[in-house]
Amino acid sequence: MAKAWVIFGVSFGVIFLLDQWIKGLFIEGGIRWNGEYFSLILTYNKGVAFSMFASLGPWLKVIQVGLIAGILGYLVQNKTMVQDHHVPLGMLLGAGSSNVFDRFVHGGVVDYVFWHRWFEFAVFNFADVMINLSVAIILLQTFVLFKKAPQ
Repeated sequence: MAKAWVIFGVSFGVIFLLDQWIKGLFIEGGIRWNGEYFSLILTYNKGVAFSMFASLGPWLKVIQVGLIAGILGYLVQNKTMVQDHHVPLGMLLGAGSSNVFDRFVHGGVVDYVFWHRWFEFAVFNFADVMINLSVAIILLQTFVLFKKAPQ
């Protein structure tokens, strides 16, 4: 079980640090690029997906810290979750924590990828991709790979 928590922690740290490093390239390095399908632009999202709940202002980050703390508390109590999903859970919480960290440091989540071919999509970041990927991995593990034989 300790090994699963170590792997969880490494996954958390790698995603958190990589996401912050990429965001730093946009903030400090001023990276900008306009392409046919997508553009790289720096924006600060005051809400969550598609700027929802931006009206909550500073309460949004408090709520999100509470959610992350609640999830960690649940994982400590439900050891099977960490044992079964240590990598994607580390990815999920590392990415989520990185986005919440942005709210405290930058006043909003640092986003930079803007898809605009065929339709305009919300501006997003690496952490957002990792959150979606980790949820997909957990679902795949739960319903396909870890499917247990009937007893």
